[in-house]
Amino acid sequence: MSMVNIDVTLRDGGYRNGFDFPLGYALKHAKLSVEAGFDWVEIAYRKGSLVPMPNLGITGRGDDDYIAAMAQEIGPRHVAMILHPKNITRDDLPAMYAAGARLVRIILPARGYEPGLDYIRQARDIGFTVGVNFARITQWPGRDVVEVAAAATDAGAEFVYLADSNGSLSPMDSAHLTTLTKSVTGRPVGLHAHNNLGLALANAISAEAAGATWMDSSIQGMGKGPGNLIAEQWLAHLDRTDPEAAARLNLAPVLELADLLLANVPEGRPSLPLPDLVLGRYDLPVEHRKELVGRHGEVIATARTLAGVR
Repeated sequence: MSMVNIDVTLRDGGYRNGFDFPLGYALKHAKLSVEAGFDWVEIAYRKGSLVPMPNLGITGRGDDDYIAAMAQEIGPRHVAMILHPKNITRDDLPAMYAAGARLVRIILPARGYEPGLDYIRQARDIGFTVGVNFARITQWPGRDVVEVAAAATDAGAEFVYLADSNGSLSPMDSAHLTTLTKSVTGRPVGLHAHNNLGLALANAISAEAAGATWMDSSIQGMGKGPGNLIAEQWLAHLDRTDPEAAARLNLAPVLELADLLLANVPEGRPSLPLPDLVLGRYDLPVEHRKELVGRHGEVIATARTLAGVR
């Protein structure tokens, strides 16, 4: 099976700019993304991310009129959304579908995931392509991966994403988790890689070798903290190594899209904030970033304490 690629710039990149992409930019971005060969453009969260944030822009809200504008621009078959079950009601999925979204990813925690199963069933019945994301996968024991993956696919999830939210995965871990999840579900597995330790591309290649067939990436790597798998690098890798993928990809629009992002979104420039490197080293979530202050020695000592490292 050829790789299915999701462009997550507008959604995950929103952590850098308050999700405040101008509509005109977002539409141009999505159009070029599809021209480049991305299968899906994940255009927004539905009603916010895990932690409430004030004054969210359009890619943090995922309003119906925004979805409709995107569906008109790139066609519903390319419009993807993501959501936390705690943020929505049973009215949201039908409204999203009616507006033009056709893929939805539901983020499930390792504990208390059961409410999300009902939304998986509802999304499946409506007609969505539906998958799940396991956030902060580096903090999940293997038994939780097995339990939740089995429950999600039994409920109708068509694919399972392993999200390296803390940017702490190693290539060996990426391969192991991919193999484990595939063995439990028999369904496609995807990777959402963060680049805290500079390993996003290595982790993606390792997951691909272990059988992952869905992959997230973002233009210039724009995403939370130091960002995601860099789309330009990832698509270039596929173009060189996967003839089936290469037949569907076009690198010129990817490069044009990178120029467009850098010219219009200052927060899109690549960045490696040092506290985020420390978060990745000690497998800590971004909520601890505010505690990593002071001299570098103090920052490391705080991180070790938070991680329970002696």
